[in-house]
Amino acid sequence: MDEALELSFYQVLAAYVFVLILLLIVRLKGIPREKEIVIATVRMTLQLVLVGFILIFLFENIHPLLTVLAGVLMFSFAVHNVYQRTNALIGPRMKKIIALSMAAGILSCLMFFIVAVMNLSPWYDPRYFIPIAGMIIGNSMTGITLGVNNLNNGMDAHKDRIEGALMLGAAPKTASKQVLNEAFDAAMLPTINSMVGMGIVFLPGMMTGQILAGASPLVAINYQIAIMLGVTGSVSLSVLLYLHLSYRVFFNDRQQLRLSEKTK
Repeated sequence: MDEALELSFYQVLAAYVFVLILLLIVRLKGIPREKEIVIATVRMTLQLVLVGFILIFLFENIHPLLTVLAGVLMFSFAVHNVYQRTNALIGPRMKKIIALSMAAGILSCLMFFIVAVMNLSPWYDPRYFIPIAGMIIGNSMTGITLGVNNLNNGMDAHKDRIEGALMLGAAPKTASKQVLNEAFDAAMLPTINSMVGMGIVFLPGMMTGQILAGASPLVAINYQIAIMLGVTGSVSLSVLLYLHLSYRVFFNDRQQLRLSEKTK
């Protein structure tokens, strides 16, 4: 296969014209987003450059502790991001449930993928472990965030129906079953939509990256199918565990509904 096409500094710099176009659009429309767009662009650039140097160090110094540390940091930032996006809806108990659910779903699927699917040796090779962990963690983060938001909104919107079911003797889990199912469905929708459009509507990032790096399209396809299935498993397990544990927070010891943990 041909070698990967490398971009020079000036070629990358030329791509920032798209940000200038966006800034011009929001300015003409009177949308006060210029500062936010500039900050996001600068942060993206600095973060990616920093990650590039970190990855070079990890690739040159392969060690299980360094790889695990990188994975833990990625996971910690993902959990923190979920907390930030849902801060108005969750309290201390819910935060623990979020972290536990993400850890269980991500770790189980990641290790199965690394050991059983890829049969990677050594399992801690950062060239494979870190990109795969990043895709699994990132998608699980999005799924959990949607699950949190939809569960809280659903409990609020269906308060009267849930309380009516409780008065008729239904258990909290039964009374909130519809809300839990809807929250799970909403959390899984982005992943399912990606699977439906993949290959026809768009070429996913991992596959595109491998093709640009010179890999055979068939090899890239095999990797993309496998990682997408791993992502699906991680998101579904994380969200399912979160919903199974978190709905209890909305009920007190007398099985009465309260809208959120923060209303104690």
